Amino acid sequence: MRGPHNLKHTFGRRLRAVGVPYETRQVLLGHRNGDVTTHYSGAELQELIDAAEKVVSEKSRAYAYKKPALRLLRRAVNR
Repeated sequence: MRGPHNLKHTFGRRLRAVGVPYETRQVLLGHRNGDVTTHYSGAELQELIDAAEKVVSEKSRAYAYKKPALRLLRRAVNR
């Protein structure tokens, strides 16, 4: 993906990552339609990994699960 849309995705995702409220992101991105704002400010990979780790760590206390998939994702993010 190149051009202004790539910049818009980056800006929208960074706004979300630092906790900017949805309505504020919508105004800053210049969207009237909320679906478009959601498209341009989707979750970052690290945010998804963190959410999955929360679930796995809660389960791992009871079931002693290992997290190999999350380790692979973390490696991909840190490259």
